[in-house]
Amino acid sequence: MKKLLFVLMIAFFGTAANAQAYTGKGDQKIQLGLSAWGYGTGVTGTYDYGLNKLISVGAGLNAYFGDYKDHDKDNRVFVFGRLNFHLNEALDLPAKWDIYPGVDVGVLGKDFGIGAHIGARYFFTEKVGVFAEVGNNGSIGVSFNL
Repeated sequence: MKKLLFVLMIAFFGTAANAQAYTGKGDQKIQLGLSAWGYGTGVTGTYDYGLNKLISVGAGLNAYFGDYKDHDKDNRVFVFGRLNFHLNEALDLPAKWDIYPGVDVGVLGKDFGIGAHIGARYFFTEKVGVFAEVGNNGSIGVSFNL
C-alpha cells in the first residue's frame, strides 16, 4: 500500500511540475464558474484560444439567476466575445500563473453589452486550475486546458 501511495504521489507531483497556465499560440482554455456581480448573479462559461504569446480571443456565456440589469428578465443571458492580453512574460511569472486584462463585447437581452476585466489563473496540474476575474463582471471557478 505504501508503494502504491508513493507512486501516485510521484505521478501527481510530476504532472503538477509541468503545469502551464498559458502557452501562447494554439493554447485553449475552458472556464466554468459563478458570476458574482456585474449584470447579475449566476453561472459563467468561457472559451479562450491563444493567437500568440500576448493575445487570446474567445467567447462566453453568462446566465443570471438574479439581480438582472435594470430588473428586466430579458437580461438573463449575456453572450459575448472576449479579448485577453496575457502578461506572463512581461511580469516574469512562474509557468503555473496567468494574469490577463481583457474586454468582453456582446449582447445582453436586447441590449449591447461591454465589459472590462482583469483575471488570474493558477494551474495545479497540466489540465486543471482555478481562475478569478474582476471588473464589470466578476467570476470565480475552474479552468481546464484542452
